[in-house]
Amino acid sequence: MQKPRYLTKSRYKLGVECPTKLYYTGKNEYPDRKMDDPFMEALAEGGYQVGELAKHYFPGGHDITTLDHEEAEKQTNDLLKQDSVIIYEPAIRFNNLFIRIDILIKTGNQFDLIEVKSKSFDSKNKSPFFGKKGGLLAVWAPYLHDVAFQNNVLAKAFPDATINNFLMLADKHSKCATNGLNQKFRISRDENNRKGIGVSHTLTEEDLSHKVLIQVPVDEAVTYIHKQISKDGESFEDIISKLSDKYETDTKVPPIIGSKCKHCEFICNSEDEKSGLKSGFKECWGQYLGWTDTDFDEPTVLDISNYRSAEKKIAEGKIKFSELTEEDLNIKDDDKPGLSNSQRQWLQVSKGANNSSDIYIDHDGMKSEMETWVFPLHFIDFETSTMALPFTKGRKPYEGIAFQFSHHIYHKNGEIEHKGQYVNTERGIFPNFKFIRALKIELENDLGTIFRYADHENSFLNIIYRQIQELSDDIADAEKLSEFIKSISHSTKSSPDKWAGDRDMVDMLKLVKRYYYDPATNGSNSIKDVLPAILNSSQFLQEKYNQPIYGADNGIKSLNFKDWTWVDINGGIVVDPYKKLPKLFNDISDNNLELLSNEDELASGGAALTAYAKLQFEEMSHYERQEIEKGLLKYCELDTFAMVMIYEEWIDKLK
Repeated sequence: MQKPRYLTKSRYKLGVECPTKLYYTGKNEYPDRKMDDPFMEALAEGGYQVGELAKHYFPGGHDITTLDHEEAEKQTNDLLKQDSVIIYEPAIRFNNLFIRIDILIKTGNQFDLIEVKSKSFDSKNKSPFFGKKGGLLAVWAPYLHDVAFQNNVLAKAFPDATINNFLMLADKHSKCATNGLNQKFRISRDENNRKGIGVSHTLTEEDLSHKVLIQVPVDEAVTYIHKQISKDGESFEDIISKLSDKYETDTKVPPIIGSKCKHCEFICNSEDEKSGLKSGFKECWGQYLGWTDTDFDEPTVLDISNYRSAEKKIAEGKIKFSELTEEDLNIKDDDKPGLSNSQRQWLQVSKGANNSSDIYIDHDGMKSEMETWVFPLHFIDFETSTMALPFTKGRKPYEGIAFQFSHHIYHKNGEIEHKGQYVNTERGIFPNFKFIRALKIELENDLGTIFRYADHENSFLNIIYRQIQELSDDIADAEKLSEFIKSISHSTKSSPDKWAGDRDMVDMLKLVKRYYYDPATNGSNSIKDVLPAILNSSQFLQEKYNQPIYGADNGIKSLNFKDWTWVDINGGIVVDPYKKLPKLFNDISDNNLELLSNEDELASGGAALTAYAKLQFEEMSHYERQEIEKGLLKYCELDTFAMVMIYEEWIDKLK
């Protein structure tokens, strides 16, 4: 007997993004690039504890733990026969619409529907969900649509009930009342070896006395969504009806392509297709545009880095690189050294259209930058996290945590050494002040230029600076630490204090964007794409690092590697150095690990912070902890050595 095909809230959200995706989801022949482990995803985001804490704000409830839809619905309906009841994860069904509500409180004929989200919320904002023009803010729209859908199903199942709608969120202004709150929510396993959350018996009334989660009414936003009419003239009810019907009958909605397709999860490579898998992305674009397989060999507007006119060009039918002109990219000089954003975009398009692999480097611009640098050169990388529940008393939800750094030095004579590192994975310890003291010791001994890759390190130094100011009376060396931070960074826009340090770190990402382009990166500026591209194009680096000199007695000093070879060539291609490192953990699929390891230009990838979260909250042996910490140290060391190798290649190119 075929299982019922229910439109759940996750499928509703998928259908709102793109109704065609409902046909692909859940089918083995269409691989899904998104995280397929909700628990691991929640752990990576640092907010898996929020749901469990929320239940303790509403004690005495009944937990529906079964994953079987019919059994969950039966248990829920039995409980709802009571006049007053609190239910965690109740199952509500109306026809083929099916939801699991985080917390449902029934009092007579009134329901409080509470959706718990691991997201920070500004409780001082008087209009948090609506923009100045009256529409929903994009950052909140997915969460509010989630509640609106649940409200719709609950109202249909109980048409005579009054429903109050809430989001429960982490209040960014709320200070934790006790120490060790986050350590009272640990990873546990049930009888089927499934991971879940275990709550310590030491959780006290004091822990719950000052709530770090806030219950936010969203009735106005839900009503707004219910009354909306789409650009196609469809009401909210029309959309639900269409999506539920298409999913129930497994009918494919004809695709409408656009810039949204850039992030389509139903995509696979040619090797996957040869093995019988299918690309939903290619099916949609092939059906809509009449493309054949060869049409997909050429890059499209979706591949252009930081390009905001893809939607417009797709509508105009200018999709492939070969169809674009300089006028389409509105090329402008921004009166700064090196390439402007539009000039770099045209460089990518023109090289892609001509299938050129020639590397661009602005010799004069790069040399001009280098002439300002002071030896020895310092390369640093931070690993950081944000936890929903604070580590210590007085801290707030989602405060930045800096738990690791790596530090390489490049001396004027060409000598390279992995000079220092720091990692603190001790459970329940707020590490930031020890972190900054250790960094200060590393960098205060000379006036050499310091390098980072992207804004992440500067942003976190600002975070730690603010944390020090808040507790300056309790930190003996607060003034010295603050002055050190200000000397190597610059203030962000949100900082009440303004500064620009004499040794303000040089951002290598900006150098890549302004002065360097390798077509092998496909427009990506991530260091995890730039490094393999440079290694494949650089004869100098290949010859130097195909020998085991890294960590060798007479080679490059390393704190974590011994006689290591960074360049291995397989089939004429240099193996990605990151793929040579040991896996940080074994209880995660390669697909999920790749998703966690991807990083954008503003924040580090999630693999390290996920490992940190596991070390904080998962029970494991001393050996397992040691192996994860060793892996963290190696990953972070490669991040800074990658910067060194990129610098070495630039030096070689400029000779």
